[in-house]
Amino acid sequence: MGKKTKRVDHWQNPHAPEPTSRRPSASALVRDEAGRVLLLQRTDNGLWTIPTGGLKKGETIRECAVRECREETGIEIEITGLVGVFTTPDHVIEYIKGGKVTEVRQPVNICLHARPIGGRLTSTDEASAVRWVAPEDLAEYDIHPALRRRIDHGLTSPVPHID
Repeated sequence: MGKKTKRVDHWQNPHAPEPTSRRPSASALVRDEAGRVLLLQRTDNGLWTIPTGGLKKGETIRECAVRECREETGIEIEITGLVGVFTTPDHVIEYIKGGKVTEVRQPVNICLHARPIGGRLTSTDEASAVRWVAPEDLAEYDIHPALRRRIDHGLTSPVPHID
């Protein structure tokens, strides 16, 4: 069995390594009927996040967000709109395996609004915990600034964000 990959998210860090790749991804700001936000705790860095993952060949951004949410949380979703397109060079992700940096990525993320339509909360290999969180309680969770930026925009603005 191989060593697990560690993820280090850098934010506005002038000492962060230079990106070696860009990869499109989708994230979903899922809100239930009570207005709570679906969060999961990542197993690779312990931070809380919204469902997020890389776009696979042959799928749309919508399909990617739906798949990632199901895989990471057990919740089936319907996409309802666009939060925004987040591409800032302020966010760099460093992947380390066996003590060696394998990739440094500057994300290209399309964040979508969504609502749950089925499934049940389930922890996974990618999510050690999954829960619904009231917006006023988000400050109690350790959320990376790049992800908090997406969440805050989606909760407060009717106009999509574009970096």
